[in-house]
Amino acid sequence: MNDGSLVLHDVVKHYVSKDNKVVVPAVDGVSLRVEPGQLVALYGPSGSGKSTLLLIAGGYVAPDAGEVSFDRRDLVGLSNRKRALFQRRDVGFVQQRFHLSAGATAIDNAAVKLLADRVALTDARRRAIPWLERVGLGERLKQPAERLSGGEAQRVALARALVNEPRLILADEPTAYLDRRRGAEILALLSRLAHEHAVAVLLVTHDPEAAAFADQIHVLSDGKLGEADETFVGVSTPVASPGVAP
Repeated sequence: MNDGSLVLHDVVKHYVSKDNKVVVPAVDGVSLRVEPGQLVALYGPSGSGKSTLLLIAGGYVAPDAGEVSFDRRDLVGLSNRKRALFQRRDVGFVQQRFHLSAGATAIDNAAVKLLADRVALTDARRRAIPWLERVGLGERLKQPAERLSGGEAQRVALARALVNEPRLILADEPTAYLDRRRGAEILALLSRLAHEHAVAVLLVTHDPEAAAFADQIHVLSDGKLGEADETFVGVSTPVASPGVAP
């Protein structure tokens, strides 16, 4: 039976310092569950392991120990081919670095995941346009990547992550380059995707506004997961947003 849940159990990931003298616990015994229909926000200081945990959740980095599954499938044990297929079809991953292709338009950058899945160029562009419009780039569709602002590039990267209509969204600081209004619109879009389309969303952020859209909030500090408080999120009682159309 498919349930669309992301489950991490006792996940550990250590890195060794460049001089091979210090073992750094990036993720230290983390257990976390994100159900379909939930947006879970993960706060924490820089270097606390948040981005590493997100990479592990999507199968991009293998843990040293622990279990990672989505839809009851063991991600750690997948073959390279099956893992790539899972990431291409089931995952929408919004990275901190946009990795847009210079010279390619916003449409073609947003469509690249579909092209990698052998969708015809015309169809891929057709499917990408509504997502670019939803993130407020309807008038910038044909702009090459190098002519986009940082905030616009971030929104193209978000459209690219969502174009395959993923069942799991992993977003690393998706509002970092956006003003407050635009950031709220993007958070509302992610919230609506979670709640209306039964998508599991795990969001790594420093943005205190994200708390208002989250169903659960956690803090990662020194690789360990804990409950959030107003020190990180600026609010004491998070509530799920009903979603606002961007």
